[in-house]
Amino acid sequence: MSEHIPVLLNEVLSILNPSDGKTYFDGTFGGGGYSRAILEKANCSVVACDRDELVMPFAEKLHSEFPSRFSFTHARFSEIKKILAQQNIQKLDGIVLDLGLSNFQLEDESRGFSFNSKGNVDMTMGLCNETAMDIIHRCSEEQLANIIYTFSEERFSRRIAKSIKKNLRNIKTAEDLANAVRACVRRTGRIDQATKTFQALRIFVNRELEELKFILNESLELLNSGGKIIVVSFHSLEDRIVKSFFRECGYQKDAFQVITKKPIAPSEEEIEINPKSRSAKLRCLLRL
Repeated sequence: MSEHIPVLLNEVLSILNPSDGKTYFDGTFGGGGYSRAILEKANCSVVACDRDELVMPFAEKLHSEFPSRFSFTHARFSEIKKILAQQNIQKLDGIVLDLGLSNFQLEDESRGFSFNSKGNVDMTMGLCNETAMDIIHRCSEEQLANIIYTFSEERFSRRIAKSIKKNLRNIKTAEDLANAVRACVRRTGRIDQATKTFQALRIFVNRELEELKFILNESLELLNSGGKIIVVSFHSLEDRIVKSFFRECGYQKDAFQVITKKPIAPSEEEIEINPKSRSAKLRCLLRL
């Protein structure tokens, strides 16, 4: 399992500015990159969660190093109020969310996130009711086309849905699914034809946009004065939600301030070291 490199880590730390005695929430723990950096920056506390059981060894290791300042819960970040209540915490000084897939999720063959995976068409991040294969079987061709278009803006969604349904009996792995998409869409440029379809199915299965909207709304009453919510997104659907929400909050000039007038993107140096960071956008909202 390769190391997961936290995206825009220096920028997140600079904006969050962890301070002694403060409490922060890492809603997408992953490999623990953000949590570790925050804990090492100041004598503060971090409450973290992740919906994926794969991260448990990383959380246990961090807890062994910071037993009194770090806690972890296996849960979706939309359950933030429940998680904080269990820790007897009323308010936070910062919330950090990295909405991207981790390296170990991509490399886990059983998840089928990768186009070339020989694993099942699963695409679950954890704590899901259905897999992507369940969706493909359950939905009609029209419903499948609507999912692909709604959650990726794929203009060939109807053609792709038709090809998937036509080849359904032969689709056993993520690679088979990718090939069913490739069979009906010509490749243009460097991006694989299956990219948007895989994105759409993953977002739908994990209810990612609903989760994001929920925690954004929940966060407003959880932040102390001076508290910040930082979101790193990786595609336009997520970024649009964050941008719109922050803008609406920003209209309450006595309550909130948008710190990032324009989203912060990775430097050329970071992209060279970690090409997966290329599409990342960081936005931050401050509670006054």
